[in-house]
Amino acid sequence: MKRYPKRNSQIISWFKENAIAEKSELHFSSPFELIVAVILSAQCTDKRVNLVTPSLLKAYPTAQAMSKATNEGILKHIKSVSYPNSKADHLLKMSRMLLSDFGGEVPDNIEDLMKLPGVGRKTANVVASICFNEPVIAVDTHVFRVAHRLGLSKGKTPYEVEQDLENQIAVEDRARAHHWLILHGRYVCKAQKPDCGSCGVSHLCPKLMEGSKLSSR
Repeated sequence: MKRYPKRNSQIISWFKENAIAEKSELHFSSPFELIVAVILSAQCTDKRVNLVTPSLLKAYPTAQAMSKATNEGILKHIKSVSYPNSKADHLLKMSRMLLSDFGGEVPDNIEDLMKLPGVGRKTANVVASICFNEPVIAVDTHVFRVAHRLGLSKGKTPYEVEQDLENQIAVEDRARAHHWLILHGRYVCKAQKPDCGSCGVSHLCPKLMEGSKLSSR
């Protein structure tokens, strides 16, 4: 069994006791709205996604409605996000598969979620953990960076980091842990200018303990 430094459990305990926000910053009111928003959020800020989803979801509020759209119809609502053409295509095909294969409902398990166009493991984990309380941890760029800086993982891929985190975080805490780490990476342990003075676990950070300069990874 893989062994982890004792400080890792102290870091995880700190987040469990002190994390203020434990929910997504994406705006949604249903699993369908969330999966749409997460697909749009790839390499794009949640703030930008929250600006475009109201008009998109007003026009296409359900999988059935969106399945009848065209790429051009979806595109006019999302043209300000990154890679709008491919995302419009993914949303249309995703909606049609929901209708054809899943009765118009977002599936509640990772395997079926990953069958949907535009849905990779990270997106599947986000939807499964938030909507269905599945004990999985979605690893995006923020989580990947924070896990490496804090010594929670040395994994070379998001999946390896996911496995390390799940090995150390209790099942009942995993659905919330994604939010602990992503928000810490977004507002404190930032890529270019980490705010170590505001970090509640800086005294446990291996980079700072070694006197090393934090990388931008």
